[in-house]
Amino acid sequence: MVALAIAALLAIAPAPPQPTGIQDPPPSSAAVDPGPVDLGEVEVTGRTLDSMIRSFVNGVAAPNRRRGLARWDGQVCVGVANLRGEPAQYIVDRVSTVAEDLGLRPGGPGCRPNVLVVASDRPSELAGELVQEQRQAFRRGGSGMDRGGSALRAFIASEAPVRWWQVSMPVDSETGQRATRIPGDCIDPCSSPLHYAPQISVFAASRLSTQIVDQMYSTVVILDMNKISGFSAQQLADYVAMVSLAQIDPEADTSGYASILNLFEAPGTTGLTTWDTAYLRGLYDAERTRRNLRAGRMEIADSIHDAHRDLRGDED
Repeated sequence: MVALAIAALLAIAPAPPQPTGIQDPPPSSAAVDPGPVDLGEVEVTGRTLDSMIRSFVNGVAAPNRRRGLARWDGQVCVGVANLRGEPAQYIVDRVSTVAEDLGLRPGGPGCRPNVLVVASDRPSELAGELVQEQRQAFRRGGSGMDRGGSALRAFIASEAPVRWWQVSMPVDSETGQRATRIPGDCIDPCSSPLHYAPQISVFAASRLSTQIVDQMYSTVVILDMNKISGFSAQQLADYVAMVSLAQIDPEADTSGYASILNLFEAPGTTGLTTWDTAYLRGLYDAERTRRNLRAGRMEIADSIHDAHRDLRGDED
């Protein structure tokens, strides 16, 4: 078993006070008016909301290889290890609340976590030990269930304040039955090749749509205690919610968007933004029945656009 306890349990410190403003430069006794300056022609280029949404989805979403975007279905049970009771409970409650707002069922006390958040002052060592001792939990072997070996090595070696690894599963949207074979399982009596693969009944065959969708199966999030001590429990909980309820690319550049994903580059971010909320709502409202992966992303982008419109209406 991997030793999850650290020498002393560390609490998450509150966010540092923000500066109230920028001081004016000292007055100069020899100030000279330079007069008007010709800046030439200035062109201001705007981006439509649709363009921004599609760019965000294409840049941030990280589905498994040759698979559509996955999401949770049913119950989400959040567990936190190596944090004191109050911040740990806050993360559990906050992620569960965001999940419930998306139509999921939060797990009750004693549920078996499928979202596990672990804090460590040696996160890469912990990640390596977890993968070595529980490798099947990170790479179950089924087609399209994870992002591959190179992504797993990047997860272990990451120097980010927060790292995460997710496993998803292709399922029959009509029955919830697993639609990919995991090595070692079969249907008794295991006497035919057909017994080693799931049997899916197709209700409406189509070249444009599919009844096979991708569901999240597990998420492991590791917090680097050396790099998160200056952030509040609210900031961290919302960040964890975003990266555990959706498939987010750890290498994505989100600097052009108002998002909690910018937390460690822009610490003034207090929590999930309207942009983040619209992304999650759009993901969980979309049908995801397009066989073409590009068309599937466009469907989710359209759903996010509708969520933006609804949120703007609520704010008005």
